[in-house]
Amino acid sequence: MKEEQFTPKPYKSSVENGSFTWSSPSNIALVKYWGKKKNQIPENPSISFTLNNCKTTTTLSFSKKHSHADFSFEVFLDGEKKDDFKPKIETFFKRVETYLPFLRDYHFKVETSNTFPHSSGIASSASGMSALALCLMSLEKELSEDVSEAYFIQKASFLARLGSGSACRSLEGDLVVWGKHEEIQGSSDLFGVKYPFEVHQNFKNYHDTILLVDKGEKQVSSTVGHNLMHGHPFAQERFKQAHKNLSDIITILKDGDLDGFVALVESEALTLHAMMMTSIPYFILMKPNTLEIINKIWSYRQTTHSKVCFTLDAGANVHVLYPENETESVMEFINSELVEFCQKGEYINDKIGFGAKLINKE
Repeated sequence: MKEEQFTPKPYKSSVENGSFTWSSPSNIALVKYWGKKKNQIPENPSISFTLNNCKTTTTLSFSKKHSHADFSFEVFLDGEKKDDFKPKIETFFKRVETYLPFLRDYHFKVETSNTFPHSSGIASSASGMSALALCLMSLEKELSEDVSEAYFIQKASFLARLGSGSACRSLEGDLVVWGKHEEIQGSSDLFGVKYPFEVHQNFKNYHDTILLVDKGEKQVSSTVGHNLMHGHPFAQERFKQAHKNLSDIITILKDGDLDGFVALVESEALTLHAMMMTSIPYFILMKPNTLEIINKIWSYRQTTHSKVCFTLDAGANVHVLYPENETESVMEFINSELVEFCQKGEYINDKIGFGAKLINKE
């Protein structure tokens, strides 16, 4: 599918005003994407678990306006006006205007809230941008005569990607692939697709406890970090590795190979940070407590033969992944040995989820 297929035909209907509310979750990549081309196109494919509890709820209210010269919108987070969010939304509107030509016809009010604390170190761009994209697609569906469910989700993922790359993986669940991969039919650089293959019972209802090591703002934005992959001495080998790891995880997920899963997922997490540490300029987003937690997990696994493992985003926080049947023992381990390395002892319990939901339509 090409970008042009998301450019709509002239709208047949007219809508004066209304609102839509969607909730959309965050996600955590198992095979990471790091490095992108123009227009938010990934340098390598990725696969992620969709989360369940860490989500953004967004209400988009809209009313027809007379002037079509400029975008017109206001943004609220938890009921508080957030003008500092406006530049990101405006950039997003500019990127998607070709595909949503009604954007200048309305004044929008964007009201958003997260189930996880703001500035908790959990990336809200994936959940936030996917929720906004879904609200905008709901409006387009009202304006168009013929929008199938499959096209709705595909275009919403396509739009979300133009706001935040990983946002395209938040619309469905429980596993989503983004990026063209030769073994996954229908996979695309333009949008995320639901993982199409068999998944062993071992990976059903998987849990993710997010240890909040550092709740501050990242020293290096994801956009800057991705751009440092241009000319990176190890970039091409990394992209090849990601393709191979995605091939390998297909077998791992089918066979229920928990040891293989642990090895691949942890290697991917450390490779992501290795790329940051070897770019020019280089940077380190892990904190001393991140390393303390990793070593504790390794020690615990060696002693107990648990299948618990970690993964990392582009930050200091640690996602502790484990099968559902280990919930009690792993939570005891977290509370007795890991919580001391969390800022204010805070962590978030989450598990695999199944994507976004329409909450309300008015």
